[in-house]
Amino acid sequence: MKILSFKLGGHVSFGPKVKKEEAVWDVLAIQNELQVLPSFSNSIVDGIALGFDFVEQIRKLVEAAKASENPENFKREFTAIEWLSPIPRTPKNIMCVGKNYDEHAKEMGAEAAPTDLIIFTKSPTAIAADGQVISIHAELSEKMDYEGELAVVIGKRGKNIPKNLAYDYVFGYTIANDITARDLQEKHKQFFLGKSLDGTCPLGPYLVTKDEIPNPQELTVVTKVNDVIRQNGSTKDMLFSVESLVSTLSQHVTLEPGDVILTGTPAGVGKGMNPPQFLKAGDTVKVSIQGIGTLVNTFE
Repeated sequence: MKILSFKLGGHVSFGPKVKKEEAVWDVLAIQNELQVLPSFSNSIVDGIALGFDFVEQIRKLVEAAKASENPENFKREFTAIEWLSPIPRTPKNIMCVGKNYDEHAKEMGAEAAPTDLIIFTKSPTAIAADGQVISIHAELSEKMDYEGELAVVIGKRGKNIPKNLAYDYVFGYTIANDITARDLQEKHKQFFLGKSLDGTCPLGPYLVTKDEIPNPQELTVVTKVNDVIRQNGSTKDMLFSVESLVSTLSQHVTLEPGDVILTGTPAGVGKGMNPPQFLKAGDTVKVSIQGIGTLVNTFE
């Protein structure tokens, strides 16, 4: 199932994409107007905490809408809605993996690939949506960079998760652009400030449930800047797989429903080019991942 979050006329909701149409089923409108099934909270994260019962409840709501007298009343056209991040707010800081692709580690100056996880975080206030115009933050940085990544969304609370059970704790996947102020990283000698400027973690366009992506280690990741390919990688080249990331992180941090893990970026970032090519006002970045879609943002 492809789930998206949106706003329409001040009404915030979420729901699955209507198959073969550029529209979304308005789940909250269905349950409120038809009064079927227990009410969801307005938070998609609370829904995710129900695990795949959440998906089944959504399916039942959609079936009820289809059987109603006016099913079209519960569809929202893509052209009419404001897209939101599929996870508008995470329970804790977004967890990110550094140098998880060998070629990216090399382009960033590493002599050898890391043998242990490099973990940093981004503030939840950095989250942005597909289609959102993002500030270039020229008053703070002259070296804004892109990083297209697969993002993992956790579906249930877990601690000390065995690697062979890691996928049981995954709800689904989305696309992330881990936008980074390289000069702030250099200035402050750490990652948090340079990674957490407002709008520097667009997520979307969809949250795709894990049943639609049986193997997250076989996905292409392509990033374009102004329609020119900069990154063209595959998740098969990750140094630490999704199941390894979930398991290892859970040894140190209790994972919760709605937590987001950014799994690292392939080679081809602006800093790694010769000469470096950082983002500028007017640039459009598109990150495409097989089976999920394309995340698009323009910078001003």
